[in-house]
Amino acid sequence: MENEHQISDKVLKRIKESEQHLDKIRGSLFGGAVGDALGYTVEFWHERDIFDRLGPKGIQQYIPDRRTGKALISDDTQMTLFTANGILVGQTRAYLRGIGGKPSIYVPMSYQDWLMTQEMTFEERQKGKKVYQNCFSWLADVPELYSLRAPGNTCLSALMLQKSGKDFEGSYIDHPVNRSKGCGGIMRVAPMGLVHMPYAGIRTIDREGAELAAITHGHSLGYMPAAVLTHILSRIVYSGKEQLSLREIVLEARDTVAEIFGGDRHLRTLTDIIDSAVALSENKESDLDNIHRLGEGWIAEETLGISVYCALRHQNDFSAGVIAAVNHSGDSDSTGAVTGNILGAWLGFDAIEDKWKENLELSDVILEMADDLCHGCQMSEYSSYRDQDWIRKYVHMQWKDTGSRT
Repeated sequence: MENEHQISDKVLKRIKESEQHLDKIRGSLFGGAVGDALGYTVEFWHERDIFDRLGPKGIQQYIPDRRTGKALISDDTQMTLFTANGILVGQTRAYLRGIGGKPSIYVPMSYQDWLMTQEMTFEERQKGKKVYQNCFSWLADVPELYSLRAPGNTCLSALMLQKSGKDFEGSYIDHPVNRSKGCGGIMRVAPMGLVHMPYAGIRTIDREGAELAAITHGHSLGYMPAAVLTHILSRIVYSGKEQLSLREIVLEARDTVAEIFGGDRHLRTLTDIIDSAVALSENKESDLDNIHRLGEGWIAEETLGISVYCALRHQNDFSAGVIAAVNHSGDSDSTGAVTGNILGAWLGFDAIEDKWKENLELSDVILEMADDLCHGCQMSEYSSYRDQDWIRKYVHMQWKDTGSRT
């Protein structure tokens, strides 16, 4: 058996290799939070009010919360973080015990922790800690996540239904929980496209992205767009030497998901809006006029269409892309979040202007999770190497040694 020093050298080599993807993964997770926070301020505003109150260009920068001084994230980023947490718990169990399963087995348990944060305060959870000692996510130790940020009713009701039911390890696509095609599935699945899955093909990854959306959104137009986003992000981060353009990646995602879900009677609606987004990104009309042709983003295929449009139209300018994505009458935080996911991955974290990195709520947690998605679990059941920080977070589900944020 190799000694500890040799194993550590191998681990360091793997970590170094994984860091070629770090800028894109950080960019995507953080960029999604930027678009979310920017759009959350005006999510329920009509565009007439946005431009009347904020000027002819609309919202151009964060409007900080008066109490905290932070740009607040919404449930979109909250649930995205819990998605990542569940994926990494599953990965850790597979590597350490050899009995792991698909992300769609573990992520629902992580979502139950998110549901808990919407049902009680952090202080209430601490006082009744015995009842909730089996939390599945270290994120349950982060006080700021116990905040109601306009959580989607569909997500809440689906998770409440699952909370009272038996454990489920089948396909959420094959056993739909409802007929919703709202955007509450696509807005949270980015980590599925960012995590490294060397033994899974792109179709498997795409399908799993759809499964994660289907946990709460059972209409095929609620989960197929999530597969497209998963594909886009995975190909941006892990395409290697292929050097595909963003347009080529989008069209490849469209075609691959069309093959995966061939025969679905709603598939044409999805492919048509992707085609429209691509075509509109190449015309000379204003962003707002083009977005009006794609919808408002309250439903998943419209969120995807608007985000693909904004990312393609502004593929060299992160700020312009997220600003375009939120200045309309629709679901501004979700269209901002998904646009930020795509452009953040495409351009990388370093290309995001400093003004977006300052005073963003939970920026430290977002970057910590991005780093964990990048590096992954470096331990195995056959190795003596142990990463105590990773074990604390993804085995014992604690953020800090004290069990709470300091």
